[in-house]
Amino acid sequence: MPEEPDRTTHAAHTGPAGNTPDPAAEGGEEYWDSRYRESDRVWSGNPNAVLVRETGGLTPGRALDLGCGEGADAVWLARQGWRVTATDISGVALERAEAHAKEAGVGDRVDWQRHDFAVSFPDGEFDLVSACFLHSYGDFPRERILRRAAAAVAPGGILLIAGHAGWPAWHEHPDHRVHFPAPDEVVASLELPQGEWEVLLAAEHERVQTRPDGNPGTRTDNAVKVRRLP
Repeated sequence: MPEEPDRTTHAAHTGPAGNTPDPAAEGGEEYWDSRYRESDRVWSGNPNAVLVRETGGLTPGRALDLGCGEGADAVWLARQGWRVTATDISGVALERAEAHAKEAGVGDRVDWQRHDFAVSFPDGEFDLVSACFLHSYGDFPRERILRRAAAAVAPGGILLIAGHAGWPAWHEHPDHRVHFPAPDEVVASLELPQGEWEVLLAAEHERVQTRPDGNPGTRTDNAVKVRRLP
């Protein structure tokens, strides 16, 4: 299997002393703006492979990218013909993402919005809602956010959720405050009304990721794909 990009999760970083940072302690927007300013590029610039694999055959419509970072997923979707609303808590990340979209020739197909999902959420209904690697610490209301994401799916539309199944084996200081839910837990937490949705995918999968030492390593992620019935 080819290597997937290192654009993974906002929760998978460690500080210089090996201690896991707590975005909530600093204020989410301030933390992530500071995090993005540390380097010219935080993520690989490639779209998440699970997004490519699970949405490549869909008819383009309106898409919502939750936690878009520097915009790789949103740009890829726009190139496939989607009209994208792309959101992140970091204004610094959104500026980079917008520049990336313009360079790719799809700047007019993406609406960039800043949201702290615990406080605000994009308006409207979407044919595709993508929530890839929305992990964080403390009281980050991930389940509530994902239920809000499901509510934003239009009839006949798709909700795609990707997440880590646990810390990678090479992580020296795993933070045990972080819970990585199994696929079935994710589906249950969505509280989808019976008869209104179908589960298309709820499974773990292994992928190759570049380790901090530059060598390839394998880690386990999970993916959930559900469809709102027309």
